Amino acid sequence: MSYFPEVQDPVPCEGPDSRNPLAFKYYNASQLVAGKSMADHLRFAVAYWHTFKGPGTDIFGSATFERPWNTGATPLEIAEKTLDAAFEFVHKLGLQYYCFHDRDIAPEGETFAESCDNLDHIIALAAEKQAATGIKLLWGTANLFSNPRYAHGAATSPDAHVFAYAAGQVQHAIAATHRLGGENYVFWGGREGYETLLNTDLKAEQDHLARFLHLAVDYAKSIGFTGQFLIEPKPCEPMKHQYDSDAAACLNFLRSYDLMDQFKLNIECNHATLAGHTFQHDLSVASAAGRLGSVDANRGDMLLGWDTDQFPTDIYDAVYAMLVILRQGGLGSGGLNFDAKPRRGSFDTVDLFHAHIGAMDTFAHGLLIAQALIDERPLDDEIDERYSSWNDELGQSILAGNESFDSLEAWIREHGEATPRSGRQELLENIVNTYIR
Repeated sequence: MSYFPEVQDPVPCEGPDSRNPLAFKYYNASQLVAGKSMADHLRFAVAYWHTFKGPGTDIFGSATFERPWNTGATPLEIAEKTLDAAFEFVHKLGLQYYCFHDRDIAPEGETFAESCDNLDHIIALAAEKQAATGIKLLWGTANLFSNPRYAHGAATSPDAHVFAYAAGQVQHAIAATHRLGGENYVFWGGREGYETLLNTDLKAEQDHLARFLHLAVDYAKSIGFTGQFLIEPKPCEPMKHQYDSDAAACLNFLRSYDLMDQFKLNIECNHATLAGHTFQHDLSVASAAGRLGSVDANRGDMLLGWDTDQFPTDIYDAVYAMLVILRQGGLGSGGLNFDAKPRRGSFDTVDLFHAHIGAMDTFAHGLLIAQALIDERPLDDEIDERYSSWNDELGQSILAGNESFDSLEAWIREHGEATPRSGRQELLENIVNTYIR
């Protein structure tokens, strides 16, 4: 059975002049950019949860998505049909990767043991499909936020029983990811935070979270899982405050608890904007620390104050993101995962293709523009000139640790006032605009 009969297999690339809504305009998987294919630069992944299990609900309305794979006599039968739909979808898009939460790819059972059995059953089927198609797992993760047991957190729960349950669930999710050859494993602290400090021991909760992550590192080593561990920052929602609030907070946490060498960050655009930052800012903070590992490619709505998880279509965001990624030499084992969902009113299954095609084209176009900016160096030359004094005798002496406040005061008395230089922001913005065509 085909769940997407109206879509050509694979979706073709017809170039920027095409008006075919089911064709790529910029994404050509095999096209070389700076000696590497677009597919290898971008490493796109489909998000199992939004794409195949998202019901189209919001806080004011019930489900609008009636998916043909969400029917069956049992939850496990539905999971099997969903897996069929997922691999057909990823294959028709011509993508290398997908990613999942444990409770999205397999249903939660009446008991912990039944949940584990359900996951094992579906993972065995997924392994067969990966072998048959060549599609790979970018990353797996565990849903530690939906079940009522996690109302007060998982690793940060005030109840050690809940902590233990979460540990067992993550152990099984890491094992499943390892079994499928997953290249990463993600921790998103959906409820690792607080609603009020009146009933919260903040220091204890952060200590418990660190202990949980150390246990995960130990378990991964014990089974030979060598994939990259990732933490995904988000400031709030569902909690009032979450401990992984932004890239800087995550990096500080990892340094404080001796976890820096084991974890990188999975930066999401919409989470960065909820934290009051730009996408480019959180990417740059993570990259500057050598900890940018992967990306959730989506966007929010600047007129709405919550996580709308819309598909990315802003070419400026894509260009600025790709500048950061290219300048650090790529994402390594990470990729661009579309943690995004079509709008509630876009309920036809073909809308899933429209959304992914548009998002993939946006980042492919952004890749081409960013590489041109890097190759021709209009921005880099301006930055080099702006910081050029640090290559002069004084700058090098300061960086070498040869100066003191006393010596610098003496230098100023001899050389006098500094001459301000323009930052040329408007010029640089205009330069970027000349490359966007």
